[in-house]
Amino acid sequence: MSKEILPVGIWGTGIYVPERVLTNADLERMVDTSDEWIRTRTGIRTRHIAADHEAASDLAVQAARQALEDAGVAGEEIDLIIVATSSPDMLFPATACLVQHALGAKRAGAFDVQAGCSGFIYALACGSQFIAARAARTVLVVGTEVLSRLVNWQDRNTCVLFGDGAGAVVMGPVPEGYGILATRLGAEGSGGSLLSLPAGLSRYPASEETLAKKQHFIHMNGREVFKFAVKVMEESCREVLQAAGLDIKELDFLIPHQANIRIIEAAAKRLALPLERVWINVDRYGNTSAASIPLALHEALEAGRIQNGDHVVLVAFGAGLTWGATLLRWHDYRSKPLRRETDNHYPHEAL
Repeated sequence: MSKEILPVGIWGTGIYVPERVLTNADLERMVDTSDEWIRTRTGIRTRHIAADHEAASDLAVQAARQALEDAGVAGEEIDLIIVATSSPDMLFPATACLVQHALGAKRAGAFDVQAGCSGFIYALACGSQFIAARAARTVLVVGTEVLSRLVNWQDRNTCVLFGDGAGAVVMGPVPEGYGILATRLGAEGSGGSLLSLPAGLSRYPASEETLAKKQHFIHMNGREVFKFAVKVMEESCREVLQAAGLDIKELDFLIPHQANIRIIEAAAKRLALPLERVWINVDRYGNTSAASIPLALHEALEAGRIQNGDHVVLVAFGAGLTWGATLLRWHDYRSKPLRRETDNHYPHEAL
């Protein structure tokens, strides 16, 4: 059996956002803010909010089904499911297990990853290693969030930022020279208090005191997170390109975490990358945390902004503090069915 590391790429993508749209005008009636204040500081105009009956797993399943259809993969063919989320249905069982059951993916292992808004990049890195090492052939990676349940709707500094949604990708072997070329993950735990949800678990169990202090909601030092984000977005982009032996000029398209338009613009400026080569949808969805990158990737593909052979960087930062970047050489699976091309070259029995 060949022990060569397999090249790993994306076979299909899918997204789901709840039907309800919350506009800046709606927020003006809920909290002391204004459309102008929100737009000028964040770039956000609208965000989607989950219905009362929708949890993170429900959004994840919808996005996953679309990704599986896009890839031409059935639920029972999935070997592993990894869900990145900071707003799981519950602490356990893992949201990935709930998704596995809903998809009928009976042969798949399943676990969650929690790395804040960087979660999808971390999950993508995990999934790719299983395939590269032939421990799995088909991996489903989902980023899903219902952060509207964790937001203090009286805190104008945070409630205007977040939205709900899910994005998913199906990963598998791709032709040599394509797929993931480099990944970099990082963390700076000393900054953990800058973006946190303090209470509800072993450090501060739920109590009358934690409820009174509103410690079950997202707390953020926006100024410090902003400075951190711009720095690591630029640095991690350069690092993955350097790891693959590429110059910044060879970067064809950038898909950044959609947290704030000013962070995206500042990072692009530092990279000397024109905004027409950067996907931006924060205006329509707000910050969907772990769902942000796969949601943006799917839209960029649907818009025809990523072509076969393009060098694409996915980059994010998040609570932890964490960050991560992945560089791919894109394989156009939509015009070149990967499963049919690779079935003989990478038979399942060889994994």
